[in-house]
This record gives sequence, C-alpha cells and structure tokens, in this order.
Amino acid sequence: MSLSTRQTTYQTLALWIGSRLGIVILSVVGAGVFLEENAKPLLERWRNWDANLLIVIAEHGYGGDPAGKPDAGLPAFFPGMPALLRVVHMVIPDWTASGLLISLVAGGVAMVALARLGDFEGPVGTGRRAVLLLLLCPTAVFLFAGYSEALFLAFAIPAWLAARQGNWTAAGLLGAGAACVRITGLFLALALIVEYFTGPWRTAEGERDRYRTHPGWLLVPFVPLALYSAFQYARTGDWLAWNHAQEAGWGRSLVWPWESLATTWQSASGDGQFAWAFRLEIAGALVGLLLALWLLAMGRWSELVYVGLQVGALLCSAYYLSIPRSALLWWPLWLALARAGTPRPDEQGRRALVRPAVVPVYGLVIGPLMVVNVLTFLKGGWAG
Repeated sequence: MSLSTRQTTYQTLALWIGSRLGIVILSVVGAGVFLEENAKPLLERWRNWDANLLIVIAEHGYGGDPAGKPDAGLPAFFPGMPALLRVVHMVIPDWTASGLLISLVAGGVAMVALARLGDFEGPVGTGRRAVLLLLLCPTAVFLFAGYSEALFLAFAIPAWLAARQGNWTAAGLLGAGAACVRITGLFLALALIVEYFTGPWRTAEGERDRYRTHPGWLLVPFVPLALYSAFQYARTGDWLAWNHAQEAGWGRSLVWPWESLATTWQSASGDGQFAWAFRLEIAGALVGLLLALWLLAMGRWSELVYVGLQVGALLCSAYYLSIPRSALLWWPLWLALARAGTPRPDEQGRRALVRPAVVPVYGLVIGPLMVVNVLTFLKGGWAG
C-alpha cells in the first residue's frame, strides 16, 4: 500500500468515525432535549422500521415471530443482513447493538473503498470529498442504523473498484456478496457485465489480455439471487416471493410512471410528517433522473445501467418510497459531485485553477436535513 493510499485510508476512517460519534452525540442530546420524555431507552430507539424487521428474520426466520401476526412482507428482505446479524448476535447479546456494529464496520469498509475509487478515477482528493458528501446525505442515518445499506456498499463499491482495475475474479465474488444483501445486487451484476465490455480497463496495456479469460466470474453474482428465489419457492411455492412481498407488505406494485408521480404528488400536497417525506421522495426522484441523464450524456454506460435500472424501478412503483434512501447506493452521484468540487491543477500541475465551493455549500444546505432525519428516526418517524 502506497503512502498516499494509506493517507487516504486513515483520513477516510477519521471522517467515518467522527461522523459516527457526531450521530451518537446528536442521539443523546436529541433524546434529552428534543424528543419526548419517558420514552424507550436510547438503544431501543434504533430498532425502528426495517432494522426491526431484519432482526425479526434473524431471530425467527421468514415466518416471523410466532407470537405475533404473520408478516407477508418479510421475504422482501434478502438473507445477507439477517444471517450476519445472527452470527454477530452470538457474541453481542443485544440484537440492536449487533446491527449497529455491522453497519459501523461495513460502513468503514465502504467509505474506504469509495475514497479509493474516487482517487483511482481522479483527480486526487475526489474520494474523500465523495465520502463527506455521502455522510451529509439527508438519509445518511441509515448508514448508522442496523439497515442493509452499509453492508451492501461494503461489497458493491469494492466490486466496482475491482472491475475498474480489470480484476474480474474479485468483482464477481464481491458482487455475489452484494447480491446476498439486497435485490440491488441484480442491477450491480448487470452493470458489471456492461463494464466488462465497455469499461476503461479494456484500453489499459496488458490488462485486457490478462483478464479477458475470466468473464465467467461475472455470472457468480446471479447465483445468490437464484438460490434465494429457490429458497422462497420451497417455502411459499412462489419463485418471485421477494417481489410479491413488496406488494403484500407495502402496497408496492408495478404501475406507469405518471400514475406513480400523481399518487405521490397528491400525498405530498397535504400537511404533516408524511407529506414532507413524500416531498423528499419527489426531490430524490428528480435527482435520480438528472443523474441518469448525465450518465447517458457522458456515455458512462455501466453506471447508467446500475443507476438507471434502480431509478426506473422506483419510479414505476405504485408510489415513491425510499428513493432518497436508495440514493445512498448511487456512488456515481457522490463521485460526480466530488469531482465538481475538487480543485484542478493548471497545465503545469502547479496550482489549482479553481476551488469550487460545492462541498461547503452542500454541507450548509443539506446537512441540517440529515440532522432532522436522525431525530425523526429516533422518534420513530419515517425518515426516508
């Protein structure tokens, strides 16, 4: 590992740990000042929404808690996070703490990989800026909670970095890990194939001949997807149980995009917390569309497949749901914003031609939304 790589790693981990400590302080202060008194203990506040459902699967399986009502939405969650929760729980008795620890470690891995990917694509310094932008995302609370986003990114971003470097064995194996965690692994698997045929590795001297004999590794990420479908078929008789669980649990079905927009727009036009949440969904959808159009204009075909398929699926749902949270997984977005805010040297490489204020302005405008969403999640409200 070179000196610059070690520096990037240490600085990135400092950002990650510092941001985690900041959320801990915000949680303690927020619980004592902003949230209602006589509420449940602080640790239990992190067992909300999907974090609780993942624990239920880890503890009882996809049949759910036998003492409670059956939950037809549980098959929507892929087994990677529940399986790891069960393993960590052998050492840490508290289920919620186990989920927080997984997100802490996995998120650190993901942030280091994002920083290295940013610096690999250049210019130097892009990676750390991308990490900072991601950590200030309005829905970054889900990288702290026991959700599956951090674990997915811990596999997916290293897989992408490996693909950029032409290492298809590592890309395929890491992509399989991502496919164990979320259905988003399907979009990643397809994007890796496109990257194989269109990516810059093909023009690197010696790399094309070295790795061209290993395209079969790119089929490996489809194996966990097939195995999980077969497992749910054995349980339910439905090969697409994970997909149908979305409708059973959250009323999500495939509709025309204008129907989804109309439903979401109507929900966003009212008052109260959920109206604001749907307004954030619309903003997330707009960001996703703009990102997809930019990737198309720039001819970044593999990234377009990865992001575009996600955006298309989310916009064709019965209503917009979790689009801002899905943006956590769109590393092309954070890298593009980071590149826009990274100083570029002049032709002699001696000084920065410009030093855009993208990161400071973004932090001042977007950062408060992240704080609000942390407090909203702790209160048990919907935060994206």
